Amino acid sequence: MDVEAELRQHIRDIQDFPKPGILFRDLTPLLGDAAALRLAVAAMAEPFRAAGVDAVVGTEARGFILGTPVALELSVGFVPVRKPGKLPHRTVSARYELEYGTDEIEMHADALGRGARVLVVDDLIATGGTAMATVDLVRQLGAEVVGCSFLVELEFLEGRKLLGVDPCHAVVRY
Repeated sequence: MDVEAELRQHIRDIQDFPKPGILFRDLTPLLGDAAALRLAVAAMAEPFRAAGVDAVVGTEARGFILGTPVALELSVGFVPVRKPGKLPHRTVSARYELEYGTDEIEMHADALGRGARVLVVDDLIATGGTAMATVDLVRQLGAEVVGCSFLVELEFLEGRKLLGVDPCHAVVRY
């Protein structure tokens, strides 16, 4: 079975969203189909089954949707990365560039032990800013990023180059 071709059938293209000239890859049909979701999660986890992953870190919000089942596939825990002010305990933060300005994300300061082997998971990598900030948070805590796994990669934006993480895995590439 060609997993990428199968999953592409469940990704809807929305022209001019969120603004004119943007082709949005809508994952909600895939998420709504149990068989496609199961296939996507397994494909995202597969390259990391023998990597000795200690935790999966996922970024708000779609990184939660895919990161938690990937963590279960790998029999490890899940660590959420959130927007500022959403986590109740002491946090570390990282800023990243947006098209017009900056944004920030946070993770609990005690979420990962020094030397923990971490897989960063998100639904999509485009320019790589959010993923790079997540990688930075993991490294701030002295943990090691053993890879990144994305359901979708917009290759033409070259976001993986910013990360400098190997392996950087994407199941569906546009």
